[in-house]
Amino acid sequence: MAPDTDTSAAQPEPDPVLYEVGDDHVATITLNRPHRRNAISIRMLNRLSEVLTKADDSVDVRAIVLTGAGKGFCSGLDIKDAMSGSGIGGGGADGGGGATVLQNTRSLPTSILFEIDTPIIAAVNGAAAGYGLDLALGCDMRLLGESSRLMPGFAKRGVVPESGGTWYLPRLVGWAKAAEIGFLGRDLDALASKDIGLANEVFPDDDLVDQAHAWAREIAANAPLAIRAMKRLYRHGLTEDFPAHTHHVLLQTMQLFGTKDFFEGISSFAEGRDPDFTGR
Repeated sequence: MAPDTDTSAAQPEPDPVLYEVGDDHVATITLNRPHRRNAISIRMLNRLSEVLTKADDSVDVRAIVLTGAGKGFCSGLDIKDAMSGSGIGGGGADGGGGATVLQNTRSLPTSILFEIDTPIIAAVNGAAAGYGLDLALGCDMRLLGESSRLMPGFAKRGVVPESGGTWYLPRLVGWAKAAEIGFLGRDLDALASKDIGLANEVFPDDDLVDQAHAWAREIAANAPLAIRAMKRLYRHGLTEDFPAHTHHVLLQTMQLFGTKDFFEGISSFAEGRDPDFTGR
């Protein structure tokens, strides 16, 4: 019998999330299913949680850039997989239970985004729809390309922003504007997103990722312990009253006064040179 030489069998899907750390202390996380406009599969969801946690735990990472491969940031949950019963929202034919994935909210990337102390910038190339929009909202800053679009069409699909959007939107743009965005479900182009405060800046499409890395490098050049503490205080301040918050700020400030980075910050300022922070 002749050996089987059939090479038509489906090849395993490449890594759905790419992770790279440069010498500049910036980690780049790239959603990597461009053939599906980076629609979220169960494997991608798990991998994204893994690399976000890895970046936050690494002393070499001081800022993160999250972007998408190809022409889109993220088109949301993979509807094709869900319809086949093998994806998120499907019948669980994947063996792990597609619906169960979303029930375990503490391990979801959007929950991890809220908890990590490392600053993260979303470089939103193309469309951010559904779950992809929630991912972008969960980042500390959003930079958009000129042709980028935010697509909050949840109401048109019979669902709600299931992964943080209902929490972030009223805080980012106010109640009335959040109601307008959610209830009407209209797409937002890049300039409109900036006008209402959902985008920090808009760049030419070809410059977007480079600009995001430039912002990340500028963050990474600052004192990492102070940046992480500042992000924690921002987060806790969302639910604290003013006296409690200022008490926590004082405790954090006293801790920072004892670091080498604080001494370096003061010394470099007095000496008229750029600081060289070590995160200690």
